[in-house]
Amino acid sequence: QVQLVESGGGLVQAGGSLTLSCATSPRTFSMYAMGWLRQAPGKEREVVASVNWSGVQKDYADSVKGRFTISRDNAKNTVSLQMKFLKPEDTAVYYCAAALTPGMAKSTTAFPFWGQGTQVTVSA
Repeated sequence: QVQLVESGGGLVQAGGSLTLSCATSPRTFSMYAMGWLRQAPGKEREVVASVNWSGVQKDYADSVKGRFTISRDNAKNTVSLQMKFLKPEDTAVYYCAAALTPGMAKSTTAFPFWGQGTQVTVSA
């Protein structure tokens, strides 16, 4: 069983920054691709950023490219999402997720394991 616990959400003004962190169970963490997904009210869940098992390959949604950075530390079993220049449209519940593949995972269906989510609210 993969356990994922997010932290770091909160309220921030537009243009500000936040960093989300996710702690995972150590047993198999380094075997999985990881991702951050988000869901805004009334919208479908989307993949914001993903990283392969080694941390070398990364992918981002067009809406966050250049503003968000995903990283992972396999020694500490953590994955992070650094968010800069936040916009009100970034407001959502953000979920840390694990895929069943070590390679890149880009669709929501590729991530069967989810954390509880953390709220990010960006005020105008």
